[in-house]
Amino acid sequence: MEIFGIPTQALFGQLLIGLINGSFYALLSLGLAVIFGLLNIINFTHGAQYMMGAFVAYLLLNKAGLGYWWALLLAPIIVGFTGVLIERFMLKRLYNLDHLYGLLLTFGVALIIQGLFRNEYGASGLPYQMPAQLTGGINLGFMFLPNYRAWVIVASLIVCLSTWFVIERTKLGSYLRAATENPQLVQSFGINVPRMITLTYGFGVGLAALAGVMAAPIYQVSPQMGADLIIVVFAVVVIGGMGSIMGSIITGFGLGLIEGLTKVFYPEASNTVIFVIMAIVLLFKPAGLFGTQK
Repeated sequence: MEIFGIPTQALFGQLLIGLINGSFYALLSLGLAVIFGLLNIINFTHGAQYMMGAFVAYLLLNKAGLGYWWALLLAPIIVGFTGVLIERFMLKRLYNLDHLYGLLLTFGVALIIQGLFRNEYGASGLPYQMPAQLTGGINLGFMFLPNYRAWVIVASLIVCLSTWFVIERTKLGSYLRAATENPQLVQSFGINVPRMITLTYGFGVGLAALAGVMAAPIYQVSPQMGADLIIVVFAVVVIGGMGSIMGSIITGFGLGLIEGLTKVFYPEASNTVIFVIMAIVLLFKPAGLFGTQK
């Protein structure tokens, strides 16, 4: 069976790959949106922290014998704690300066982290074992759906929507949003705003690490795995709207699907289609599809 002259299995296979890529785009851009939207920090270290999440999962398995499920819990905490240290000892000193200084600092930190891991583990990828509970797949008739890929998509959706709900629909989220507008007022209610800012940054970094753990069984664990991806994720954030939580989620999954379809109908443009869309969006809506002009 064919659709538009394309075999059904090939079409749906690329859509599945697009959804998987979109899951990682959404998780990573969500972390960036949380950090920028609530803290006004452009975190260029995000790709390196995504890579660190994958490496923590790899080391937990090979050094401590802790498998995938433990890594899902521990890696975001461990990498998130490194994010807390970066915020407390580096970024905190730059809050009164232009955003460009924070971008340059996080870019430099990202290069240092990638260099350290490359010197220790080399540039080639390291395999990470898929959890036994998620091996195999389901034959849907028109395509074969691997269980692990389905898990990545569903888990990413749950994490993204839960984060959106906490930030947009709970009292904690209202405190976070108020702290970005008027920290003195929020502090007068007895809330420790600096600690809230630090934990929020750590949470955004933890989302990147979570994405890294989920990516480890699909892609090989490599020091360079976040270097190219972070450029695409920044484009996703710009298209969705800097700081827009729901914009990052919708745009991440949507652009993953568009990229997958482009690989079917016009493969030559698959590596640039997201950047073409970004250029068009910036021309007609500079604040992004879901962003608001400040």
